[in-house]
Amino acid sequence: MKFLRNLYLTNRFFIASGTLVIIFILSFVLGVGILVPQILLYFLLALTLSDCLLLFRVKRGMNGQRFAPDRLSNGDENDIRIELENFYSFPVSLRVFDELPHQFQRRDLEFNIDMTPGENKVIRYQLRPTRRGEYSFGAVNVVASSPLKFLSRRFRFSSDKMVPVYPSYLQMHKYELLAINNRLTQLGIKKIRKIGQNQEFELIKEYVSGDDIRTINWKATARKSRLMVNQYQDERSQQVYSLIDKGRVMQMPFNGLSLLDYAINACLVISNIAIKKFDKAGLLTFQDKIGTLLPASRKNNQMAVIQEILYHQKTAFRESDFSRLHAHIHSKITQRSLLLLFTNFESLFAMERQLPYLKSLSHRHLLVVIFFENTEMKSLLEEPANTIKKIYYKAIAEKFSYDKKLIVKELNRNGIQTVLTTPEGLTINTINKYLELKARNLI
Repeated sequence: MKFLRNLYLTNRFFIASGTLVIIFILSFVLGVGILVPQILLYFLLALTLSDCLLLFRVKRGMNGQRFAPDRLSNGDENDIRIELENFYSFPVSLRVFDELPHQFQRRDLEFNIDMTPGENKVIRYQLRPTRRGEYSFGAVNVVASSPLKFLSRRFRFSSDKMVPVYPSYLQMHKYELLAINNRLTQLGIKKIRKIGQNQEFELIKEYVSGDDIRTINWKATARKSRLMVNQYQDERSQQVYSLIDKGRVMQMPFNGLSLLDYAINACLVISNIAIKKFDKAGLLTFQDKIGTLLPASRKNNQMAVIQEILYHQKTAFRESDFSRLHAHIHSKITQRSLLLLFTNFESLFAMERQLPYLKSLSHRHLLVVIFFENTEMKSLLEEPANTIKKIYYKAIAEKFSYDKKLIVKELNRNGIQTVLTTPEGLTINTINKYLELKARNLI
């Protein structure tokens, strides 16, 4: 039975069989001898039997394995590879199908390759998940055909693997690496001149690639006979809290990801940057009630804890309760901190309802309200309006766009820092605001 489950008839077999049937019919209609089609029938059976022996006489004709990361990065292109090895003594033609998790909704992932005897090949492709959670991969199906191509044999490898999808750790590592090498400007991070001196000497250490050559300690270098540098740290370690709104306003999707997942990815990056800048990173999530509160810290495992908390965030996208947020921060976060509030306001009225709570928070803390431009509305504004319907749509889009600008103006008038950004530019603009506030010694 296992033999039959892995045996497949090819298109060439069906074409040859169909042609043979036509020849039989013609010989019967025309009254010509039936000897020729009989010979052809035996010849087809011989070829089919030979093909079967070629494919199945070797117990292990093909070997393969899928290599996927232990976890996937949400919103990023993740590298997947399939390694194949041909144990047949003849060249084979392969059709390779990978059974992807149902979340991708893809059934067209097929690779057609040829392999010589004993050859190894690697197939590479990328997957971009758009939701956190568990993704279950099926098997890698390899359908092999000999040069005769009358039959095919199926092989199955790497079946049933579960891979979790975490917030964008690839993005976090990219920004971390560039921050260490002082190359953040390559990604659009502004180079902001720092006002005053806010660093103190910490220790002397050996020079490593990426250290600022202006901090070389020449006396220590002469004593040790190798380059030594002074390391400085900020005089005060500030608390930086990411406040993530999980309410219904964060459900809107852009490029496959919800605004909530954009905020989660940005929170992971900014928390890591804050710790690298010797600040303490914390986290608070909320919707109709308070979700998770992680006190700000610079402990060695703080980023691992933040990543796990962000991975497990679930929401029903209910109406957000800013009064609860205000009361919880008032009672739990007593030290003045930088609060990065990731939320969204689509109208001036929606913001004004929450303004009393935002003003109260800004009196005790440095509050930055980070919300989103509606990129769909932006595209409507750029389109020419040549019909009554398009004129109406454009007028509505201009109204929403104008409301966003009024929201920024009103928040600034009340002493609240703001960042109005596209979802794609969220991480860069948040880092820019954080570095700007540090440069101005506001935190």
